[in-house]
Amino acid sequence: MEINLSGKVAVVTGAAGQLGRVMARTLASRGAAVAVHYLNSRETAERLADEITEAGGRAFAVQADITAEVSVNRMRGQISAALGDADIVVNNAVIQYKWTTVLDQNLKDFQSQFDSCVMQSVLTAKAFMPAMIKKGGGRFIGINTECSALCGAGSGAYASAKRGMDGLYRVLAKEVGASGITVNQVAPGWTISDNDREQNTELAPEYSAAVPLARRGTDQEIANAVLFLASDLSSFITGVCLPVSGGAVMV
Repeated sequence: MEINLSGKVAVVTGAAGQLGRVMARTLASRGAAVAVHYLNSRETAERLADEITEAGGRAFAVQADITAEVSVNRMRGQISAALGDADIVVNNAVIQYKWTTVLDQNLKDFQSQFDSCVMQSVLTAKAFMPAMIKKGGGRFIGINTECSALCGAGSGAYASAKRGMDGLYRVLAKEVGASGITVNQVAPGWTISDNDREQNTELAPEYSAAVPLARRGTDQEIANAVLFLASDLSSFITGVCLPVSGGAVMV
């Protein structure tokens, strides 16, 4: 069976990032037109959009603050004008912060994580789902994390925000399922990216020792899971948080 996303429009938030760009390329490789979202990395996003276009696909680099309603709605309008209404939304963007204990964590970090994990998803749902409902279908995918299940020391702001995100996606799955929209999540483990390859930091023996498959996953393996959930092969799957962590998290 072959995945064919021709005629579909996909939005990938944080597409200029290490993992986002692999997701964008993967969706484009199966025929989707891709909106390459970025916050500050304009050159990287435009270069990725050009790469997809030069390979025969359709892509559009678009800037937005995914925590601000006006900005998200403006992005929706720009994407609709350039590519058409979205059929697939991948909420991948997240605000980075320094990990520390709950007692030492700056309160602003908890808010920023909530805004980028939960409110991003609320805002993109409100922006893009009405058109999906009119079409009678769509795919809404969030990038969660193994950390929300493992709840390791130092991950308080991140894990709590991702757990909130998980609850939101399960509610959304029940609310829009009758409209043919699936709502799912992918929860990566500690993933090898191009940064690791460039810096020769792919190996992490201590981490891998706790993973049943005894290694770290790759960015492509995460993107493959997203591609599956974006495709018709997953048409009867909704409300799922799929760990892609080599067995570090089991459900």
